[in-house]
Amino acid sequence: MKENILEKKARFKLKLNVSYKLLDKHGNVKPIFQLNRFGNWLLKRGWITPFNKNWLLGSKVDLMNISNLITNAGAAGVASRINGDGSEAVFTYIAVGTGTTAAAVTDTTLETELATSGLSRAVATASRVTTDVTNDTAQLVKLFSVTGTAAVTESGVFNAASAGVLLARQIFSAINVVNGDTLQITWKFDVD
Repeated sequence: MKENILEKKARFKLKLNVSYKLLDKHGNVKPIFQLNRFGNWLLKRGWITPFNKNWLLGSKVDLMNISNLITNAGAAGVASRINGDGSEAVFTYIAVGTGTTAAAVTDTTLETELATSGLSRAVATASRVTTDVTNDTAQLVKLFSVTGTAAVTESGVFNAASAGVLLARQIFSAINVVNGDTLQITWKFDVD
């Protein structure tokens, strides 16, 4: 049984496959705090919060890159999309939230999904890009035009504008956004 779990986790993802970029109202990059490997390890175990900005645990970067977590429901949804045995729609919606509980394979929603301030779940631009062989990676890109203030700490990919199946979710160091900012999120799923 343990081999199956390890095999599932090793497939359908790239290391550091989700990226976040924050731009101010003039289009200038705003540095964001990214936890290092040890900081991420602590965050995923709940020993620190996404609001921890200790310089021993990370640094400011122009582009934050993290790894995703594929949910059980997401893996089943992908299998359904491959052979048509099921009714899952395409996974093209990106949502963000303020939840701080570590992502788990049993997740079916974001912990605290945002639906205001220009940060509501929305359709991303979908394309295929090359990682190992031509067009082997599904890519989703969404630019959120922020109209309020929030501390974004989680994001996920869904197959519907509301409810739907959660393909992937992750929490991360808080990205503080304000009115006029643009938050660009890119998810990549490598099919191995």
